[in-house]
Amino acid sequence: MQQSLFESHYDNTPLVLDMPDATLKYYPNFIAPKPATLLMLRLKQQLAWRQEQICIYGKSHKVPRLQAWYGDKDAKYQYSNLALHPLPWHSDLLALKQKCEALSKQSFNSVLANLYRNGNDSMGRHADNEPELGQQPTIASLSFGESRNLDFYHNTSKQKVRLPLDNGSLLLMSGDTQTHWQHGIAKVKKIIAPRINLTFRFVHQHKNITNYQ
Repeated sequence: MQQSLFESHYDNTPLVLDMPDATLKYYPNFIAPKPATLLMLRLKQQLAWRQEQICIYGKSHKVPRLQAWYGDKDAKYQYSNLALHPLPWHSDLLALKQKCEALSKQSFNSVLANLYRNGNDSMGRHADNEPELGQQPTIASLSFGESRNLDFYHNTSKQKVRLPLDNGSLLLMSGDTQTHWQHGIAKVKKIIAPRINLTFRFVHQHKNITNYQ
């Protein structure tokens, strides 16, 4: 029964985004609409959501969204004096991880789940360039629920690119993307519906991590 939930009979041809110094593929129909909506509800109800506090420049701040960290037992993560110890894989997260691995031909050992409760929740501008992720990490970003815009900013040219991330879509970021681009999700007053984002990644151990909020 679970297998049918993750199957999609939609055309899953990716959209290759034409951005300099980046390797991005966007799959708008990675999960079909009906199962994507069911997954959104299940993950919202069943994951161990928390609002973490991080320290930036000596000041404590609440992370402007809810988070949950799942993965293999050694996939520990730390940033801004916040140590994340992975919870055991939830069955839905594990199945989604395997689906992302099959498409990307990459291995993932962890996932950061973010719950944007409404348009007041956001993600500060940052790059996934932490040493734990390696020099050219592949990040599989899977979205459920309300569509939100992911804004990209080129570090040198200051070019800005906006990509709406829709329900059931997958964005694969790889190559030098994290070296040359930052990305973030701005607050939007008119949005009241929730969104869940899952970013699957492979975490190497014994490194330090940089700050973002």
